Amino acid sequence: MPPLPDPTAVAGPRPFRFTASMPALNRPVPQWRDEIRRIEQLGFSSVSVSDHFTGGWAMDPLVAMTVAAEASTRLRVLGMVFCNDFRHPVLLHKSMANLDVFSGGRVEVGLGAGWLRDDHDAAGLPFDPPGVRVDRLAEAIEVVTGLFGDKPVSFAGRHYRLTELDGLPKPVQRPRPPLLVGGGSRRVLELAGRTADIVGINPRLAPDVDPLAAVAEMSPERMDRKVAWAREAARAAGRDPATLEFQLRMFDVRVTHRGVEHRSTSSHAALAEPAALAASPSVLHGSVDECVDRLFALRDRFGINYLHLGGNLDAAAPIVARLAGR
Repeated sequence: MPPLPDPTAVAGPRPFRFTASMPALNRPVPQWRDEIRRIEQLGFSSVSVSDHFTGGWAMDPLVAMTVAAEASTRLRVLGMVFCNDFRHPVLLHKSMANLDVFSGGRVEVGLGAGWLRDDHDAAGLPFDPPGVRVDRLAEAIEVVTGLFGDKPVSFAGRHYRLTELDGLPKPVQRPRPPLLVGGGSRRVLELAGRTADIVGINPRLAPDVDPLAAVAEMSPERMDRKVAWAREAARAAGRDPATLEFQLRMFDVRVTHRGVEHRSTSSHAALAEPAALAASPSVLHGSVDECVDRLFALRDRFGINYLHLGGNLDAAAPIVARLAGR
């Protein structure tokens, strides 16, 4: 089998890539698989799944990623993102390394510190202060990254300890499957800049942050700052900032295609001020041509090329058809 293209390879402006959420597990399984195949046929780069216990969330991301990989032939599968507190990094590495082998190198690993206290409380897990969770995430990234390497890993941290553990199997993608680290705070974005291949630009999600303020918090000025934090951290760590890929989820999508407006609006955007919606880089409104132009401008200014356009495939499909791979 010839090697698969590396989505993190750099040659000028990064081509646009798009991810779609996996369908909910509230339909017959054959239909679920058919919808995965439709996402692939529409030209999406990946299909992504979150990691929660509460709010009616039914899917286990490890199982869903495996089934989605089996149901498709080209589609990449992305955990966006695994909550670090739910899985020991040794176990997460083992699952992702196996899936990378079984899928022929179609895995992307997203990892975050966790932000939804309800999940922790419902499962009886301590919801530590942000600094502790981010410290633990940093150690987990080092562990997972090391285990994808060629040599056995010994690690002595505050949260994890390993002794001469060889990470097996070795992945198809070398040196490892792409790692996505997403966040909204300076500390997490700097961690992403130092360690990740893909930087997810998010609003700051924390118990003291109003979720309805997320769109306003994702203003162009704040977006500039968030991207700069990651790039500056990469440079300070001796990495080329141009090797970073930036990912963004659109909170409010309204695409007019063939005379019909297709919408996908998240709770973050539902009650946002109209002026904040109009200005936010995480909002996409207009005709297909207008939306295409807006995404080119988004990439030109911020370097963002990897996009989630919400849960309505009818809204996303004409954009994906125009921009995927460009």
